[in-house]
Amino acid sequence: MTAVTVNRRIVLARLPEGTPCPADFAIEELRSGMPAAGEVALRTLWLSLDPYQRNWMAGGGRYGVTPAPGVTVIGRAVSEVLASADGRFKPGDLVLGETGWQTHPIVRGEVLERLDPAIDPPSAALGILGSPGLTAWIGIHDILQPQPGETVVVSAAVGAVGSVAGQLARLRGARVVGIAGDPLKCHVAVGELGFDACVTRRDDDFPEQLSRACPDGVDAFFDNTGGSVAAAVYRLLRQDARIALCGLVAEYGFTTPGPSLMPLLAAQASLRAFSVRRHLARMPEYRRQAIAWVGSGALRYREHVVDGIEQAPRAFIEMLAGRTIGKALVRLHAPCGLAATRPEHALAPA
Repeated sequence: MTAVTVNRRIVLARLPEGTPCPADFAIEELRSGMPAAGEVALRTLWLSLDPYQRNWMAGGGRYGVTPAPGVTVIGRAVSEVLASADGRFKPGDLVLGETGWQTHPIVRGEVLERLDPAIDPPSAALGILGSPGLTAWIGIHDILQPQPGETVVVSAAVGAVGSVAGQLARLRGARVVGIAGDPLKCHVAVGELGFDACVTRRDDDFPEQLSRACPDGVDAFFDNTGGSVAAAVYRLLRQDARIALCGLVAEYGFTTPGPSLMPLLAAQASLRAFSVRRHLARMPEYRRQAIAWVGSGALRYREHVVDGIEQAPRAFIEMLAGRTIGKALVRLHAPCGLAATRPEHALAPA
């Protein structure tokens, strides 16, 4: 086995207050040896950037690692096995795991999942065929259960989760209205992902636009954001409306109060908050369906790709600010012998 000599990692320089900035992060280089018994040495190929990482930095959720200065930023990654002291893995295997923002980690084998060869490209395991896709499927399939003709609103409509949620609602025959950050994103939602309508949350008349897009009210709401966006949707809820609360990215790290729940009481609406971490055992079930949907063109997706681990903080900040489309990824390496050629904003073929 060949030893890895240097592991570059992104750590917290300090805990962010409000909106993260580059000074909240630092890059470190550590010497790394051979994996001990039960460990696996990895070469990271793709890093996943996700809103839950901001929640972790704010001390929210149960992520297994306490955020503090000097701690490696948590996150999922697709990696290649370089050396293994765990009989389940061999050099050259592609694996998926919560290995953090680092280039050459050494981790326990039990935290890794060997990547299914049916997942192509491998980066899809971090997006459409990974936790974001499963999150959307749980929210639509289990919680909202939209019926033909109902109006479903999805916030962060062209993000990794929202873009899938909207398409899944359309597959069930619902009318889908997206909420996005700018006209380009709304064009993607309607023109490429098949949403029936999309409105821009940054426009001064956003509540009025949303009301016009939902003339009969809102039957179901897939909420990725919370904040003022959720407040505008709440005012349009129909009787017995359903809400799947997936994320509160507009509120992570901030102390401003969330929207009033009075409209929910008036509509006798149901709200269910959920975390995909409680549903990971259903990933094989979801992937079987999603691979078929992607192959047939029923599900489409984008990837926003930047290169180099040093770009992870900037790309993360841009994602939180709504300046990315689709799944945000950092590309570190290509598997041995292969070139990394996937372009930024790649669109899966229909």
